[in-house]
Amino acid sequence: MPKKPELLAPAGTAAAALAAFDAGADAIYAGLTRFNARERGENFTPEVMAGVIRHFHKGGRKVYVTMNTILKESELAAGAEYLAMLQEMQPDALIVQDLGILRMIREYFPALNIHASTQMGFHNSAGLEMAKAMGVKRVILERQISMDELRRLAGCGLELEVFIHGALCCSLSGQCLFSSWLGGASGNRGKCKQPCRRRYFSSRGNGFFFSPRDLCMIEQLDELCGTGVASLKIEGRLRQPDYVANAVAAYRMMLDAPEEADHRELLGEARNLLSRTCGRKWSGGFYNLHPREALIGHESIGAAGMRMGVIDELAPGGFAFVTGKKLHVGDRVRVQPQSGEEGVAFTVTKMFVNRASSFKAKPGDRVFLCCDKMVPDRGAVYKIGESFPDYSGRIAALPAPCKVLDLEIHVRQDELLVRVGNAPFREWTYAWDLAPAQKHPLSPDTVAAAFLEADSGVFSAAPRVSVEGDFFCPAAVLKSARRAFWDEVKRDLPPEAVFSDASSGLEKFRKALFEKGSHPTVGDTPETVAVSPNGEMPGNRKAIRACDVFAVSKAIQEAILPEFCPEEKLQALQGAIRRAYDLGIRRFRTVALYGIALLKDLPDILITAGGALPVANSMAVRELAAMGVGKVLAHVELERDAVKALAGASMLPVELYRYGRPVLLITRTVIPAEGDIRDARGNRFTVRKNKLDGMTRLYPRKIVSVPRVPGLLDFYDLRFANWNAEEQSLFNFETGLQ
Repeated sequence: MPKKPELLAPAGTAAAALAAFDAGADAIYAGLTRFNARERGENFTPEVMAGVIRHFHKGGRKVYVTMNTILKESELAAGAEYLAMLQEMQPDALIVQDLGILRMIREYFPALNIHASTQMGFHNSAGLEMAKAMGVKRVILERQISMDELRRLAGCGLELEVFIHGALCCSLSGQCLFSSWLGGASGNRGKCKQPCRRRYFSSRGNGFFFSPRDLCMIEQLDELCGTGVASLKIEGRLRQPDYVANAVAAYRMMLDAPEEADHRELLGEARNLLSRTCGRKWSGGFYNLHPREALIGHESIGAAGMRMGVIDELAPGGFAFVTGKKLHVGDRVRVQPQSGEEGVAFTVTKMFVNRASSFKAKPGDRVFLCCDKMVPDRGAVYKIGESFPDYSGRIAALPAPCKVLDLEIHVRQDELLVRVGNAPFREWTYAWDLAPAQKHPLSPDTVAAAFLEADSGVFSAAPRVSVEGDFFCPAAVLKSARRAFWDEVKRDLPPEAVFSDASSGLEKFRKALFEKGSHPTVGDTPETVAVSPNGEMPGNRKAIRACDVFAVSKAIQEAILPEFCPEEKLQALQGAIRRAYDLGIRRFRTVALYGIALLKDLPDILITAGGALPVANSMAVRELAAMGVGKVLAHVELERDAVKALAGASMLPVELYRYGRPVLLITRTVIPAEGDIRDARGNRFTVRKNKLDGMTRLYPRKIVSVPRVPGLLDFYDLRFANWNAEEQSLFNFETGLQ
């Protein structure tokens, strides 16, 4: 029987974490207030995070902390302090996007396990090869891979995690600049304003062209489990505890259903639970690539929630409407303008039904909701959450921070050996005589779960377990061994004797960050790279000519690999790379990590990395240099000061995106619009569908044009940008990236 995958729940608050625990989640993922992709949420203080981790560990569950945004050079020191603090807390893993953070963990905080965020865009076996080489334990796959592609990636030697429920992004993960373009609030920095959920206008009509339906895989759960994935992930760190509880309970029910149970009846119960999560209409997401047209419901407003009615009266202190669904005091509602812009949300604390104060309303009732916020006339009212229990008492009672012992546990037939790695404590042994296992051999996870129960308010454990053979161990024997160990620890080990590697790692990082070293200058490699349909750049005959790897000729000097290459097309891409190399091309540009794996065995080449692969700090540069990259493109979202700081600390030459139309969004789904579109504020864009790769890309109408910066090389992308165009933009260059 294949191992049952982990059920992983979102936790944007401590209350949501406890709701997930109660509903049966095996693990949660949660973030602190900085450096996580849901910074708009409430998130966790360090004290509460430490308490939640201890609570989950005592219950044999896991906590993964999100540190999944890109960091500027000026933020590396603060990022290292976060890592040192997190290593003290001993979460089960960190979820990361930034290559610099990944390198810092591996070099200076190795006790932390690394999970590669979906924002890193891993989607094929070449990418997974790179993840393995970087010390990643688990990869959270790109959300736009299909079920067939997922099956092909099984057996890669890494844990794989996939999404099963919740909101979907239209763009490939980590490659969306849409929100950043409209004001510097970047999804790569946890501040996405969700412009994909707004209404857009074209010559053929208007609609919510980039707003996908929600993902729901409750009916395909067996098929997903059959792929061998390690973890099934529910999206929703901005959602309330009721959403988390209902979603976890529904999927837990189906995962634990015995074979002899009536699965059709259970499926009905699970769907009823999920219907209370107040999301958008359901879909199979990108798992079923055909028909992809069904994923975007462009005629429906992009808001999540259960539609209740439309405001027909505004008054001081609130608004009135006729509700089409049940509504209770304690429910959360959002009033959505017809533009699709993010509406105001609040918890219902007081309401009137037919002019009388009431705690609930039934369908057909005329309701007046008391509200002190500005709401739009004719706004649509959505219920986005139900009332939930008060978790404040349980949150206050979470375990206090304690000393974490680094335990190395070895299980042998005749003894149990425990070494404490961060305290002056002798080796501890426990004699036993285990019989060979007939059916259920003792697993490392079982031993680890036992030793996590410290029976102490002073100590907790971070166990690493090896089992030398297949043995059966009665639960009472393991429990007795665990008690004997902790009794001796509490008797003989003073808490102040426990030390941590985190502080020494932090000092080593600080020293490495501020070491004076030689950095390349423009004078070492004076060059300009120009990308255009024919590889030419007007006015600069010396420019290095670049184009797509599938379109190279003898006139081209640099070949560019695609952002996305599904597994079934890897062989064709490898052939194109070889043809380019045989033509004499020795310069290659990759905008995704998988490209480095395809290029690493070619001798005497220069690899440039950047574009959709964000390079924002010198630690990311160091990681890329170790992979064989020779030059980087500064992330196009960065402002002037951030680019200059990156270039000043980089061990590789740095390019600046000087001119072009950057891709704001790229997707595999069918967008129900093409050509020129605009939003309600007059911002204009172009939707282009590429028949060769099947992808649709969104470009701004304005062209990014930024001034030269001394010490940086120049990069021009003229594929969809006329030279000297009238409509130009500095993007975030002067205003700054949030």
